[in-house]
Amino acid sequence: MPSSIPIALIDDHELFRSALCDMIERLGGYDVVVQAGNGKEYQEAIADGTRVAVAIVDLHMPVMDGFETISWIRADHPETRALALTFDKDEQTMARALRAGACGFLPKDVSKGLFREALEQVATIGQYINEELVERGLPTTSEQYEAQRQAILADLKDRDIDFIRHVCDEREPTYDMVANLMGVSVSAIHGYRERIFVKHGIKSKSGLVIFAYKWGILGRGWRKRHP
Repeated sequence: MPSSIPIALIDDHELFRSALCDMIERLGGYDVVVQAGNGKEYQEAIADGTRVAVAIVDLHMPVMDGFETISWIRADHPETRALALTFDKDEQTMARALRAGACGFLPKDVSKGLFREALEQVATIGQYINEELVERGLPTTSEQYEAQRQAILADLKDRDIDFIRHVCDEREPTYDMVANLMGVSVSAIHGYRERIFVKHGIKSKSGLVIFAYKWGILGRGWRKRHP
């Protein structure tokens, strides 16, 4: 068994990455074995079989961003646990990272103590539980996210899903246009809207887009209710 846990740092800001490397190695028990500026560089760096237990991944990088990198790690190297790191603190970004397969989500301006706690949890138990997010009723691991997502999708009828995806189309159709596309009356469309908005606390079309994106109803990550 190795004496240190192998860590990878994937971040396009070299100065930040170097400072983070120094901090991690001063904690003791960890060894930063890979540093990469984006997901593509990380793929090339571990092509020789380098073992990584925890990959700390910045979400916003050129070439191959953190979301794509985390998704690739989950699919191709499930033995590696990904900890998402970003300056963004919005629920949409967090949900996207968890949907990609992150074992935890951490703001870049977090304290050293909280960073150490998160790293230890991901390295030992496989996930980081952020108590602040738990108190807000938000998922903090990919498993929790998926459980909440499945509960939300189970509550939505197929017509609701169709309505959401039509309304959130980049062409921004009106409700009259959506009714025509779905082959139903405008009053039926307003019925879908009212039910979904009230049930999930949505206030506007913009809010509906955020809701749909957060729970994976939009984009290439969309999967049917029962894959």
